[in-house]
Amino acid sequence: MLRLTWVQPEDLLGHELHQAALDGREAAAIAARWRAAGGPECPSRAGASPTPASPYLRLLAADLLDELADLPSRSAEQEPTDLARIKARCPDWPPAPAAGRDAAGADAGGTPPAPDRAPAQARLEASWLGRAVGCLLGKPVEKLPLQGIRELARATGNWPLNTWFTARGLPPELAAAHPWNRRSAPTSLAENIDGMPEDDDLNYPLLNLLLLQRHGRGFSTSDVARLWLDELPAGRTFTAERVAYRNLLSGVEPPRTARHRNPFREWIGALIRADVHGWTNPGDPAAAAEQAHRDATLTHTANGVYAAMFAAATLAEAAAGTHDVHHCLRTGLTVVPPASRLAQAVTHAVELACTTRDFDAVVDHLHATHHAHHWVHAVPNTALIAAALTHADGDFTGSVCRAVSGGWDTDSNGATAGSVAGLLAGDPAAIPERWTAPLKNRLATSIADFNGIGFDTLAQLTHRLSRSETHQEIPRS
Repeated sequence: MLRLTWVQPEDLLGHELHQAALDGREAAAIAARWRAAGGPECPSRAGASPTPASPYLRLLAADLLDELADLPSRSAEQEPTDLARIKARCPDWPPAPAAGRDAAGADAGGTPPAPDRAPAQARLEASWLGRAVGCLLGKPVEKLPLQGIRELARATGNWPLNTWFTARGLPPELAAAHPWNRRSAPTSLAENIDGMPEDDDLNYPLLNLLLLQRHGRGFSTSDVARLWLDELPAGRTFTAERVAYRNLLSGVEPPRTARHRNPFREWIGALIRADVHGWTNPGDPAAAAEQAHRDATLTHTANGVYAAMFAAATLAEAAAGTHDVHHCLRTGLTVVPPASRLAQAVTHAVELACTTRDFDAVVDHLHATHHAHHWVHAVPNTALIAAALTHADGDFTGSVCRAVSGGWDTDSNGATAGSVAGLLAGDPAAIPERWTAPLKNRLATSIADFNGIGFDTLAQLTHRLSRSETHQEIPRS
């Protein structure tokens, strides 16, 4: 039987009740009505409960979702979504680049200072590759509990995690206890990798290249929506993106698409869309954060938006090629309201990573701290990414392996950590070949005409977009 994931009201309600508790909304009475009617809890890991609800429960869930949306939130004042209000709460919001220079460091005549164009393009290729490597490393263990990830890696002599996961030599009883992600294992275990398979963590950067190519860096949230309807297959969306897509088809307009019956609006989806906004604004974290905000508010609010802004600003600072990972992460925090849950979680994670020698202990502490969050929520995942990058001191292998070994949304965390670490590495040749060779400079996707494109071509296009707001033709693969 077909069970649509991430959209059924009876599956959404439990997640909305959980989000209400995090927001500080008094939802006990609504929760009691749902449970008294026989309503189920939210699915713990999957996007849909195993059996459909009755028509009565489905209608009740829809009504209760709307009631929950009207409840006042104690966190609303300290965690706004409006950009002007976010800036007002960020005392260290980064300044614009110095007059006479654009965001990439070029002077008014268009001539960039050192480093020249070639190294900048090499950094972008390394970042594209890093994003793919980190994503691919995390794919086979996505949705697995932390203990399962550790047991699978230890059983094959790969702990602390240092290379691709493999099923070779894995005891059958352990494979049965912790099955690999069934969709990803055929393309992401060491023995199966043959190029970079399709994944939403790479689809969204491709979409954002199209966005900038068609609309320039002054795009609107409505431009993002129209692009998705034109180019993004609905079946390739998940969580907040799927709800927002459905809302668009129902006539709901942005930014209400992020709020209407969307309990995933503070999850990780906007963060995984942020890379291009950082890559195309090297040295201008404020501009990167503002672009990420316009993108994110199609689907997310508050901490979900902050996660994207944090990632974009961090990447923009790293793309300049003049700072270490610690400076870049501090810059990322300047675009996040300090009193927000996301800022507090990232600050705590960085401090923990700086003072704890054993990264497993860092991870255990983070899991204990954020046990109330869903495994796809932006708050714990962004904290883990920051901890991994900090603890590894920006080293590429250390960063992606720590991010994936920490569990939760493994492929997304690996992807963002790999993107930052790739920029810091500065050149594809600086990333160990054991990571890049299996990718075969080939990316699979269902987005536009990008299927089979090389990471070198993607870097060329990204570099060109970072220098100009003029519309440009996309190189075909």
